[in-house]
Amino acid sequence: QVQLVESGGGLVQPGGSLRLSCVASGSSFSIYAMGWYRQAPGKQRELVAGISSGGVTNYADSVKGRFTISRDNVKNAVYLQMNRLKPEDTAVYYCKATRLIFGYWGQGTQVTVSS
Repeated sequence: QVQLVESGGGLVQPGGSLRLSCVASGSSFSIYAMGWYRQAPGKQRELVAGISSGGVTNYADSVKGRFTISRDNVKNAVYLQMNRLKPEDTAVYYCKATRLIFGYWGQGTQVTVSS
């Protein structure tokens, strides 16, 4: 089993940057695919970016070129660098670890983009 704790959210002006972190406890972090999801009020949770155990990344079209996902298997961490933030990026951001049929979620961190 994996426990996930996100951090790094906050209030930022449009055009600004934030870096989210997700630290995992438990065993074998490197074998998990990791993803960042977000959920805005009144909307469904959506995948923002994912990274496989082998380091292959994928992004939602809405964040391509602005967000970068990365992982550090030594620190048991996954990161989401968010640049050129827009008001529509406002949401609670969640980290998820997935392997086979198992998925584990963090508690989420709020990101608010507003002037």
